[in-house]
Parts: sequence; C-alpha cells; structure tokens
Amino acid sequence: MKLIRLLLGLVFCLALSHVTAPAARAGEEPGQELIDMVVTLLKDADKEMRALGFAQVRTSAKGPAATQQFADELLKLPSGTQVGLLSALADRGDPVARPAVLNLMSATSDEPARLAAIAALGFLGEPADVGTLLQLLQTGSPPVRAAAQTSLVRLPGESVAGLLAAELDRAPPALCVTLLEVLAARRAFDTIPQMLQAALANDASVRTAAMTTLGQLAGPDHVLGLLRGVLRAEPGREREAAEKAVMSVCSRIPQAEQRAAPVLAALEPFSATDRAALLPTVGRIGGSAALQAIEAAIADADPASHDAGIRALCNWPDASAAPQLAALAQQDEHAEHRARALRALIRVAALPDGRTDLERLETLRAAMTACTQDSDRLLVLQRAAAIRVPETLQFLVPYLDQPAYRQQACQSVVELAHHRDLRESNKAAFDQALDKVIQVSKDATVIERANRYKRNQTWVRPREPARADR
Repeated sequence: MKLIRLLLGLVFCLALSHVTAPAARAGEEPGQELIDMVVTLLKDADKEMRALGFAQVRTSAKGPAATQQFADELLKLPSGTQVGLLSALADRGDPVARPAVLNLMSATSDEPARLAAIAALGFLGEPADVGTLLQLLQTGSPPVRAAAQTSLVRLPGESVAGLLAAELDRAPPALCVTLLEVLAARRAFDTIPQMLQAALANDASVRTAAMTTLGQLAGPDHVLGLLRGVLRAEPGREREAAEKAVMSVCSRIPQAEQRAAPVLAALEPFSATDRAALLPTVGRIGGSAALQAIEAAIADADPASHDAGIRALCNWPDASAAPQLAALAQQDEHAEHRARALRALIRVAALPDGRTDLERLETLRAAMTACTQDSDRLLVLQRAAAIRVPETLQFLVPYLDQPAYRQQACQSVVELAHHRDLRESNKAAFDQALDKVIQVSKDATVIERANRYKRNQTWVRPREPARADR
C-alpha cells in the first residue's frame, strides 16, 4: 500500500511539473489547477504525500496569489500539518502569508503550531510585529520566549533594531538583558549609543549584558563610554567582565602596540581616582605604552596608585611583563602584592604567546623557585601541563615522590600523556612516569587514564554539566 502511495506521489510530481512549466517559462502566476493540486497534497492523510506538498509550497507555485491561498489553508489543517506548512511558508519568504500567520498565533492553543507560527513570523514579519514579539518575550512560556527571541533576531526591517533599542530605557531588567542579546545577534551597530547608556543602568544584570554586547560590537571610538561602564560596574566579577569587554574591543586593532592608545587617551578627562581605578583595564590590553603608564603608577609614592599599578600589571595578557612580575613577587614591601604578582607570573608563564616551549617552561621553573606557599607550587604544577614537551615531564616527575604535591603532579603527567605524539615519541619516559602515577595516585580516573595511555588507548574527557551561572 505504501509503495502505491509513493507511486501516486511521483505521478503528482510529474503532473505538477507539467502544470508548472508553462507558467514558469512565461514568468506568470501559476494556474489554479496547480494550486489545487498542492492543496490536495497538504490535506492528504499520508505524511509522505504532505511532505511532497510542503516541498511544492517551498519551490513551485510562485507568486503572492498562490502564497495567499496556501496561507488561507492554515486554520483548516490539523496541528501537525500546520507546523509543516508554516515552515514551508517561512522558507518561501513571501510576506503575503504574514496575516494568516498572525491569525494562527492568536487563534491556536496548540503549542507546537504556535511555536511554528512565531518562528515563521521571524521570516515573514515586519517592524510592526516587534510589539507582538516583545509581549511574548514577557508573558510566554520558556519555549515561546525562546521562539520570540529567535524571531526578533531574524525579523526583517531596518527599523527593527532601533525599535528594540528604544525599549531599553523602559523595559524591566530581564527583558533588557534579552533585548541586548538580540541586538548583539542582529549586529545592530547603530544602537551602540543606547547600549552605552544601558551600561550605566542601575541593574547589574543589564550593565553586564550591555558591556558584553559592546565588547562584540563597539570600536575604538566608543572607548570613553566603555570606560564609564567599567567605573559603573561593581568591583569584583562584574568589574572584571567589563574590563574584558574593553580588552576585546581593543584587541581588534590590528597593530598590537596601538591597542592601548585609545584607552590611554580616553583616561584624560577622568579624575586621578578614576584613572587609578581604570588602570587595571589598561593592564589587560598590554603594549609598551601601557607598561610605561603602569610602571609609573607602581613607582608612585601614593598607596592607591601603587596598588592600582600592581593590579594592572597582574592583568597583563602575556609573559612580556614576567621580569617585572618576578621582581615584584620577591621585592614588593606588601605581602598581598607579592602574592598577587607571583600568581600572575605563574599564570603568564605557560601562555602560548610566541615564546618557545622551553622558554615558557623556564619561566615556570623560575616561578616555582619564587614560591613560598604549597598552594602556589600546586598551581605551578597544574600550569605545567600546558607546556607539551619532554622537559616538562622531567620537571614533573620528582614531585611524584613528594606527598604534598604528588596528586597534582599525577594529574599533570596524565594530561601530558593525553597527547599521543608526545607520549609515543618519549614512550620509555612516559611509561615509567605512568607506572608511578598508577602506584601513588588516589584518583580512580587518573589511574584509569594512566593505564589506558600505557596501552596506547584513547580516553575521552567527560562533558561537564552546564553551569547555571554561564
């Protein structure tokens, strides 16, 4: 029976192509016969036949008159067919179907059909539909809100972004955050002024979303407004995220040595207190001009300037400031500053920033020499796993015999062994180290990995569960 239905479908297709061809050659609207045949397919009880109908809606029977007749069928069809037809109409891209889509959105209580209608509106709608989609964003179920957000990203019309940005002044915080995400996805560069205002909002979630969006869209000309956003952010995680947004903007300047220039120039109108608060942002960007400003602050007798300079240097993006960090880690008069500089030195030591692997390892060895706390030594051992050379294994192996450090050393050894080319080209050394790991590790996963690597087997890292704060 199914074969017969498929054969009938082929006959339908042949008939449709016969009916469609003359109109296509003449550039005319298709005849009623063709439209009726497609509608017949849409109403068929067999899903394969309906699929043929959806395909014809997408690719054949061109023109607004045909679109209107197909759209008129929406309310007459069962839910599943409505979903398929809405998808086909969206792909067809003819806004003539928009009124029927809106009617279905308001008339149906079936969630799949309603979601499909909202999705179709993203392709077929117009700026006048912004209000409808905003209402759904505020009152709909989670799937409805997600569909409305996607449609706002896709909605045609040059004025859509401006309409969305105008809502930032009056929308509740949760909606503002979503609107900023939509504007980012739309690459709405013309709305950057409104985003800069949102970065100064009273609500932290709105400020954070605005700075995140600006980090994607803003340019060097907007740095002054971005720095105001940094100052508005609460110290801590919010401030750090805002600083990173400025860093992201400046990183798009092709010449590395010029990246800090817009920020340094924009500091001029700020008070001395605010300039000190903004110096850690400068540190994230790097470059010789930034380093000069930071070293001047560190040398300043004013404790606030000195502290700001230390924090700025500890944000440095690569190991070019490693000598300064090493000196501060050993010589600064404040224990807190020494500890902070050492942690920063350990962080930058292993970064892939143009140095050779052996140079990175040597910097890490120097950091280990400067360590006075076990917690810092453990961090060095952890960072060593990022330097994938045999010499790193030689550096790690002695720590397998030291109780205070052996568990982290075991973890770093198996991280190195994970890389087959490195492991196989140094098989004897790795086998010996992995035997020691199997003997002393207390972590079942580490032991399993060591055994698998000895047998030249792969190991797949488990996927981390999604975190609520991401």
